Amino acid sequence: MEDLPEALVTEILNRITRTSDLNSLSLVSKQLYKIEGNQRGAIRVGSGLCTATKALTSLCARFPNLRKVEIDYSGWTPGHGKQLDNKGLSVFSLSCCSSLVDLTSCIDDSGLGCLANCKKLVSLRLNSTPQITSIGLFSVAVGCTSLSALHLIGCEKIDSVEWLEYLGRDGSLEELVVKNCKGINHHDFIKFGSGWMKLQKFEFEGNRGGYDSLTDDVVYDSSYDAHSMDLYDFYCESLKDLRLARIKTWPEVGLRVVLGKCKALEKLCLEYVSALNDNDMIALSRSCSNLKSISLWLNLQHYSSDVSYCETRTSFTDNSLYTLALNCRMLQMVDLSFTGCSPDWPSEIGFTQQGFLALIQSCPIRVLVLNTVNFFDDEGMKGLSSYHIWRHFSLYCVMR
Repeated sequence: MEDLPEALVTEILNRITRTSDLNSLSLVSKQLYKIEGNQRGAIRVGSGLCTATKALTSLCARFPNLRKVEIDYSGWTPGHGKQLDNKGLSVFSLSCCSSLVDLTSCIDDSGLGCLANCKKLVSLRLNSTPQITSIGLFSVAVGCTSLSALHLIGCEKIDSVEWLEYLGRDGSLEELVVKNCKGINHHDFIKFGSGWMKLQKFEFEGNRGGYDSLTDDVVYDSSYDAHSMDLYDFYCESLKDLRLARIKTWPEVGLRVVLGKCKALEKLCLEYVSALNDNDMIALSRSCSNLKSISLWLNLQHYSSDVSYCETRTSFTDNSLYTLALNCRMLQMVDLSFTGCSPDWPSEIGFTQQGFLALIQSCPIRVLVLNTVNFFDDEGMKGLSSYHIWRHFSLYCVMR
């Protein structure tokens, strides 16, 4: 092995994917130890990282070309020693690491200030870091000029959006995920402005504690069309992956307007989004001919276009299914889930079996997931059985 050219040894090591095998190889000789250390691009460390700052200093010296570091403290106990803190982040400010994943609860704004010196940082994921605020995020937005992916999960003290406006104006974000951050409202993302043009993946999940599955005192207008007027002057033509979950879009429009602006969309997931109606799906289908996957998790809401009559049903009707069948001919995956709908009241689901089969028969569906679908019966199964490419078809049903 010692007589082999270094380039050939590097190529051999690049073909080995198991971490345990790489660790064993690095013990064979000094040559393999050096080459393996130089080519290792990602590491994942856990609660045994003690002390965290010294261990990270050693790891960064051992692997000088790290691009991704994932720190997972699941199962941590006080006996494991201190978790990664602000001093530990100063190690990364001196390294070339470009991706940090799952930074934890001991991090605050001073730690993020250290990260602002990481000019090559392209991906940052903050998971359950309750001490960070908008000030720390703003320092990252200004300092990390190469940042292209940002995940914020369970960050409770973020209460302003100057950082978001800055990233939209001067940043290069292609992926933005925000989950369960109670100080961030979905209307705030309108301030992202021109940043929407570069974004390829966007995911927003509202604070779970502030969402009601059924708002008894609110009646939504089933004829309201948020896309008939140009309320917001921004475009998201690069967006391919969109997920909205547990948000209320009424009476202000907010993120529902995105559904009519993303021409490149391939994957859509809507989970318990209040106030949407058929006009939102019509606007989406007319814009997104490349749509390949759609997940609709729907619950009961109150709808009316007539003050004398109000019905309780899920957001969309067959009109949505027909427009998808007409305009989204590349659709391959459909996931439908309904919450709170009684088997004795099929009308509580806005879809019917006829509209559902029209969608299935018009699109090259490969995967179909049905959860608590009370309009679907044996006749519907017969309709599926006549589907001309049924042998390539996967069906998952949960009927309650």
